[in-house]
Amino acid sequence: MTKKEFVELFGKKAELKTKSEAEKLAKAFLETLEEVLVKGESVAFIGFGKFEAAERAARTCINPQTKKEMLVPAKKVAKFKAGKTLTEKMNPVVEKPAAKKTAKGKKKTTKK
Repeated sequence: MTKKEFVELFGKKAELKTKSEAEKLAKAFLETLEEVLVKGESVAFIGFGKFEAAERAARTCINPQTKKEMLVPAKKVAKFKAGKTLTEKMNPVVEKPAAKKTAKGKKKTTKK
Protein backbone atom coordinates (compact mmCIF):
# COMPACT_ATOMS: atom_id res chain seq x y z
CA MET A 1 0.00 0.00 0.00
CA THR A 2 1.34 3.40 -0.91
CA LYS A 3 1.20 6.48 1.30
CA LYS A 4 -1.48 7.96 -0.98
CA GLU A 5 -3.66 4.83 -0.67
CA PHE A 6 -3.13 4.78 3.09
CA VAL A 7 -4.15 8.44 3.46
CA GLU A 8 -7.34 7.78 1.44
CA LEU A 9 -8.25 4.78 3.60
CA PHE A 10 -7.36 6.67 6.78
CA GLY A 11 -9.62 9.57 5.73
CA LYS A 12 -12.55 7.23 5.06
CA LYS A 13 -12.12 5.35 8.38
CA ALA A 14 -11.86 8.60 10.36
CA GLU A 15 -14.80 10.08 8.40
CA LEU A 16 -12.78 13.17 7.49
CA LYS A 17 -14.26 15.65 5.05
CA THR A 18 -11.22 16.14 2.82
CA LYS A 19 -8.20 14.20 1.67
CA SER A 20 -5.94 17.10 2.70
CA GLU A 21 -7.28 16.82 6.26
CA ALA A 22 -6.41 13.11 6.32
CA GLU A 23 -2.97 13.81 4.87
CA LYS A 24 -2.33 16.51 7.50
CA LEU A 25 -3.26 14.15 10.37
CA ALA A 26 -1.21 11.24 8.98
CA LYS A 27 1.79 13.55 8.48
CA ALA A 28 1.49 14.90 12.04
CA PHE A 29 1.36 11.36 13.44
CA LEU A 30 4.42 10.22 11.48
CA GLU A 31 6.42 13.35 12.34
CA THR A 32 5.63 12.93 16.05
CA LEU A 33 6.62 9.27 15.94
CA GLU A 34 9.85 10.21 14.14
CA GLU A 35 10.72 12.90 16.74
CA VAL A 36 10.27 10.45 19.61
CA LEU A 37 12.42 7.77 17.93
CA VAL A 38 15.18 10.27 17.07
CA LYS A 39 15.34 11.15 20.79
CA GLY A 40 15.95 7.44 21.50
CA GLU A 41 12.60 6.92 23.21
CA SER A 42 9.87 4.39 22.45
CA VAL A 43 6.16 4.64 21.67
CA ALA A 44 3.81 1.84 22.76
CA PHE A 45 0.23 1.34 21.64
CA ILE A 46 -1.24 -1.37 23.86
CA GLY A 47 -2.49 -4.25 21.74
CA PHE A 48 -1.07 -2.79 18.52
CA GLY A 49 2.67 -2.73 19.13
CA LYS A 50 5.74 -0.83 20.17
CA PHE A 51 8.05 1.38 18.12
CA GLU A 52 11.51 1.76 19.62
CA ALA A 53 14.95 3.06 18.81
CA ALA A 54 17.76 0.52 19.01
CA GLU A 55 21.49 0.60 18.40
CA ARG A 56 23.31 -1.83 16.16
CA ALA A 57 26.89 -2.48 17.13
CA ALA A 58 29.75 -2.01 14.69
CA ARG A 59 30.71 -5.20 12.89
CA THR A 60 32.95 -6.54 10.19
CA CYS A 61 31.70 -8.24 7.06
CA ILE A 62 33.01 -9.36 3.70
CA ASN A 63 32.25 -7.41 0.53
CA PRO A 64 30.91 -10.07 -1.88
CA GLN A 65 32.34 -8.30 -4.96
CA THR A 66 35.88 -7.67 -3.74
CA LYS A 67 36.05 -10.43 -1.09
CA LYS A 68 37.71 -7.88 1.21
CA GLU A 69 36.80 -7.48 4.85
CA MET A 70 35.16 -4.17 5.71
CA LEU A 71 33.89 -2.42 8.82
CA VAL A 72 30.19 -1.55 9.09
CA PRO A 73 29.89 1.29 11.62
CA ALA A 74 27.45 1.30 14.54
CA LYS A 75 24.11 2.96 13.87
CA LYS A 76 20.69 3.61 15.34
CA VAL A 77 17.67 1.87 13.81
CA ALA A 78 13.91 1.91 14.36
CA LYS A 79 12.28 -1.34 15.42
CA PHE A 80 8.64 -2.39 15.66
CA LYS A 81 7.35 -5.24 17.78
CA ALA A 82 3.74 -6.23 17.12
CA GLY A 83 1.43 -6.44 20.11
CA LYS A 84 -0.62 -9.47 21.09
CA THR A 85 -3.91 -8.21 19.62
CA LEU A 86 -2.37 -7.34 16.25
CA THR A 87 -0.50 -10.65 16.13
CA GLU A 88 -3.71 -12.57 16.87
CA LYS A 89 -5.61 -10.68 14.15
CA MET A 90 -2.88 -11.43 11.61
CA ASN A 91 -2.76 -15.11 12.61
CA PRO A 92 -6.32 -16.22 13.38
CA VAL A 93 -6.59 -19.53 15.18
CA VAL A 94 -8.60 -22.07 13.25
CA GLU A 95 -10.24 -24.40 15.73
CA LYS A 96 -9.82 -28.08 15.03
CA PRO A 97 -12.96 -30.21 15.08
CA ALA A 98 -13.41 -32.10 18.34
CA ALA A 99 -12.50 -35.79 18.34
CA LYS A 100 -15.49 -38.11 18.01
CA LYS A 101 -16.29 -40.32 20.96
CA THR A 102 -17.05 -44.02 20.61
CA ALA A 103 -19.93 -45.82 22.29
CA LYS A 104 -17.71 -46.53 25.33
CA GLY A 105 -16.95 -42.81 25.80
CA LYS A 106 -13.37 -42.99 24.53
CA LYS A 107 -12.05 -40.56 21.98
CA LYS A 108 -11.70 -41.99 18.52
CA THR A 109 -8.43 -41.04 16.87
CA THR A 110 -7.58 -41.24 13.23
CA LYS A 111 -4.30 -42.65 12.04
CA LYS A 112 -2.21 -40.83 9.46
